Amino acid sequence: MSIIDAHQHFWWIAKRKRPLPPLFGDRLARDFTPDDLLPELRAAGIDHTLLVQSLDDYDETLQYLDIADEYAFVAGVVGWIPLADEAACARALDTLTRRPKFVGMRHLIAYEPDAAWVLRTNVLTSLGMLAERRLVFEAIPINQQQLDAVIEAAQRVPDLSIVLNHLGRPPVPEHGWEPWASQIARAAACPNISVKLSAGGDLVARWQWSTDALRRYVDHVIGRFGPDRVMAASNWPVVLLGGNFAEVWRGITDLISALKTAEQAAVLGGTAQRIYRLGDR
Repeated sequence: MSIIDAHQHFWWIAKRKRPLPPLFGDRLARDFTPDDLLPELRAAGIDHTLLVQSLDDYDETLQYLDIADEYAFVAGVVGWIPLADEAACARALDTLTRRPKFVGMRHLIAYEPDAAWVLRTNVLTSLGMLAERRLVFEAIPINQQQLDAVIEAAQRVPDLSIVLNHLGRPPVPEHGWEPWASQIARAAACPNISVKLSAGGDLVARWQWSTDALRRYVDHVIGRFGPDRVMAASNWPVVLLGGNFAEVWRGITDLISALKTAEQAAVLGGTAQRIYRLGDR
């Protein structure tokens, strides 16, 4: 079985302007490269990763695809394309789908002033193009309104595979539960939505990694979605704001340790392999 870390990033500060959220301070204001990550992957027994966009920048996507060609451990790239411009989206897809490791795209909806941005007519049209090409759309909602919009988008484009990043942003620092728990149940009712078992930057920037604190949220997600729609993901290097790679990956494996062997295998690689069609493109 191939172990897959379904969410990580690289960046070089001098190559591309990178406005980090004020909440992060300057803790991530340095380069994070494949050679930095590779020893961590080897120590954790991880075979492959999914390299996910960190900027709404088409050039970064091209750079990531070149990195994936150079480093075999990168099994797929989740890039960025201009969903709000249907013609430009179609042109980008024509180019990117020639690259076998291009498996999907993400837009940083958290930074859109309009919480329902994904429901705009032009965006939905572009999402339909992704669905036609069997590409994944990754969503990173950080509040109730954004998650509601993503759920509605899943209902409007039922052939589109949508992956919620970072457990749909559970209210861990606040020790909260609702409305997140009910929204997760609604999301799970959409068969085209899957979830990454990971912690987002707005969470870890103000919270030290705690496997125990995450447990009830992870249990709820797995209970609703099932292991076949949940995938393990580190969110390196962002997760370094709250812990180191080794403890985070140990925590993830501990959180699924009560599952059956086949279910653990799904979360640790099988789900990502299937959802992103890794190696099939």
